[in-house]
Amino acid sequence: MKKYERVKSNILFNKIIKTGKKVSNSIFTCFYVETNDKINHYGVSVPKKIGNAVVRNKLKRQTRNIIDQNNSLFKKKGNYIIINKERALYESYANKNDSLIKLIGEINEKEN
Repeated sequence: MKKYERVKSNILFNKIIKTGKKVSNSIFTCFYVETNDKINHYGVSVPKKIGNAVVRNKLKRQTRNIIDQNNSLFKKKGNYIIINKERALYESYANKNDSLIKLIGEINEKEN
């Protein structure tokens, strides 16, 4: 994920969470809002209760990498906030990848 694809503004981050649609599974929760932008914007969050900064940053890096590998699966242009749940700490990278792909599929199905 490139830096220009990230949601950096705290105001925009909170706006997406408050006004966006929500889809979740056992590992991730995703909030999304459709926009008219040409590219998607992503935000990744890990709650403080999951672990210290090293653990949270590792989960964020893994999630960003999964998003980068599966960027073409996001059919709708919009802003996405992906929040890791505590179970993400104990799952393997392959399970996280599969779980996020299924979550993206649910988002695409809801919009059609």
